[in-house]
This record gives sequence, C-alpha cells and structure tokens, in this order.
Amino acid sequence: MFEVREKPQMVQRALLISIFEAKDDQVEAALLLEELEELVSTLGIGVVGSFLIKTRARHKRFICGTGKAEEIAELARAHEADCVVFDNQLAPSQQRAWEAVTDITVIDREEVILDIFAQRAQTREASLQVDLARMQYALPRMAKMWGHLDREGGGGGGSGAASRGMGEQQIEIDRRLARQRISRLKGELELVRKQRATQRKERERYSIPHAAIVGYTNAGKSSLLNLLSGSEIMAKDMLFATLDTTTRRVELPDGQPLLLTDTVGFVRNLPHRLVEAFKATLEEAVIADFLIHVLDAASDQVDQFKATTEKVLEELGAGDKPMILVFNKIDLIDPERLKGLKLAHPHACFISVREDEGVQSLVDACATQLRGRIRRLSFKLPHSRGDLVNLLHQEGKVLSTDYEEDGTLILAAVPASIAGMLSDFVADEDA
Repeated sequence: MFEVREKPQMVQRALLISIFEAKDDQVEAALLLEELEELVSTLGIGVVGSFLIKTRARHKRFICGTGKAEEIAELARAHEADCVVFDNQLAPSQQRAWEAVTDITVIDREEVILDIFAQRAQTREASLQVDLARMQYALPRMAKMWGHLDREGGGGGGSGAASRGMGEQQIEIDRRLARQRISRLKGELELVRKQRATQRKERERYSIPHAAIVGYTNAGKSSLLNLLSGSEIMAKDMLFATLDTTTRRVELPDGQPLLLTDTVGFVRNLPHRLVEAFKATLEEAVIADFLIHVLDAASDQVDQFKATTEKVLEELGAGDKPMILVFNKIDLIDPERLKGLKLAHPHACFISVREDEGVQSLVDACATQLRGRIRRLSFKLPHSRGDLVNLLHQEGKVLSTDYEEDGTLILAAVPASIAGMLSDFVADEDA
C-alpha cells in the first residue's frame, strides 16, 4: 500500500501561522489561531510559537509574498520547529512550495482536523468516513512524491508510457489506486448507511421521539448525555473527544420516552469535505424531532460558536428544527455574566453538567417540546397477553398495575402510536 503523505513519525515542535489581508480580519484570525493551537495540542504536538502574518494581497505561490515566506521560514528555524501549521487552507502546490522553502513538514488546518478524526474514530462508519475524507484530501497531493525516481533514472526519449519517468509512472499508479480506494470506501459507506437506516427504522417503529444534541466541540454534549441517561460515553476536556454518534433512551417526568443522540462537535472553518464525509453521522440532527444546542457559557467566543453551529445545521437542512438552547458550564462564570446571558437569551436553559445544576429545567423543556404526543390511558389486558404488558413497560411508563379476575388493569403514559396499537384494550382515559 502507498503512503499518501510523507510526514515524520514524530512531529514534536509546531510553529503556527495565520495569514490575513484586511486589518478588519485580524481579530478573527487571532481567535482562529488560538483554536488552531488547541487542535494541534489535541494531537499531542507542542506549539513553539504562533504568528499572525499580514499580507497586502494574496499570492499564488505562498499566499503571501516571497519576502514574507522567507521571514516565516526564518521564524521556523529560529524556533527549531519541525513542522509549520497554517490556519489557512493550502493548495497542494502551495504546500509543496512551503515545504521547499522551510525544508520541514508543512500542513494546514484541514489536515490537522483529519489527523484528529483519524485518532478518534471508533466505529466502522466513522472510520470509513475518516478514510474517505483523508483519501480525497491526499489525492491531489501525490504529485512529486516519486520525483526522486526520475532524478535517479534520468530522462528518455520516445512517447507514451515508455517515455515517462519512473516517478511519473508511479504517481499515475498511485492515483489510480487512490481513486479505486475512494470508490470502494464510498460503496462500503453506503452499505453501512443502509444498515444504519434499517436500525433507525426499527428504532422509530413505535415513533419514539428523538432529540439530537448538537454544538461546538468541547461544549459538554457527551457529558450531558451521560448525566441524563446514566451511561458512560467517552467525555473528556478535549476537542473532538468522540466522533461516533451514540443514542440513549431517557424517560421524561411525564412518562414520555425520549431518544437522545450525541453528535460530532463543530469547529469554525470546518472543511467542506468533512461536512460531506460526516453527513451520515450528522443526519441524526436532520431527522430529529428537535435539537438540543449546547454552548460553553464560559467561553468568550460563545456567540461565534453559536453562529458556527447554526451555519452548519443550515447547510445540513436542519436549520429550521425546533431547538432548545442550553448554556453549559455556568459554574465557571460570574453572576454578572450569567445575568447578561439570561437577559440576552430568556428562553434558554442554563446548566452545569459537572455540578448537576439546572438540568431539570432542560428535562422539563424537552417534555414541553413533546407535549401532546403522550396520553395517559387505562388498559384492560387479557392475562394471556403478557407481550402487551411488556410493550407498555418498554415503550411507555406504567403508573399502576391491578390484577383482576378477567384481566390486568394498567394505567400508563404512552406515545400516541402505542395508544393506537392498543385502542381495542383501552378501558378508560385518566382525567
């Protein structure tokens, strides 16, 4: 198998660079550079310095001019960096030009995120999605990987394949293999999606309502799901701690069952190919009855994070979904800031997952979203229909059970679909 990128096994010292043009873009560029530092640190790579570089105009070769490029190369040498990471998106030719002038590995924001995703993916679906995105990213970057073969073998006359150097022939072979692998990954991913769709249909068989937890990475989505469901999903203080969707069933106070799904977190400037590659994962947000948008109340960039998530949801076709806005980590902010957030977002929920504070308000908000979907009914079931008794326990909330001579009298809160299925056994509707 071929390697799609020639990176050292142990990159340890990274220099971070963000190139911007307009002076008005400097503040945003600085914030994104801070986020890039978190992303790079997530990979276990030390950051030896980060710099904002202003350019008067965008240049084709380096984004900035040749003089600025030399300055950046000198910064890398001065800091003894073994890698330069650009917050800017680099074209394949620009990446090669930068590696030539710095003589060290050069990567961009997209490759950093791809490498994180490759480390985090656990399920087969997530792994396939990561592999597909990585191959699509790597395909145009295969040029010159085998150029040394041409230099070793020399040139030759003639035409056709025989006249091409060994390196050029190897590049064509690798590109063909890469395209074949991309095609195979798409096919395998489609099969997995079909299997997941079948599982989803089974899950929706009784029309159990479904909510997707969305939000910026590291906002506390997985921790919230753990708290509400009593499960133990991986939840760490790091970006992209989990990539795989996890669905858990919870019971609301009125007896309504609710399926909660944790989704992959968002970042600003999320590469488009990753949005496409993870569309199957993010489809959970599209098909959900409503969304729970979790925000980090302690972040100074909470408004930008909110806008980023909403923008991606809009791209996915989920922008018009009913949404509960949740500000997490209120234990980390002062009372004045909390007061300001509540004034700005009067209908939001304010919670601390870590301190288990305010979570009941979110649970109540979920019940409000589903008001009218549940009914309290008395069912008179024959003693021989234990299967229906089990169904009421599984898909609703049994409030009382009385065993009578001619059957079992059960008072239960059930979804409308279950009420319809058992309409022949309804004894009375509870007032």
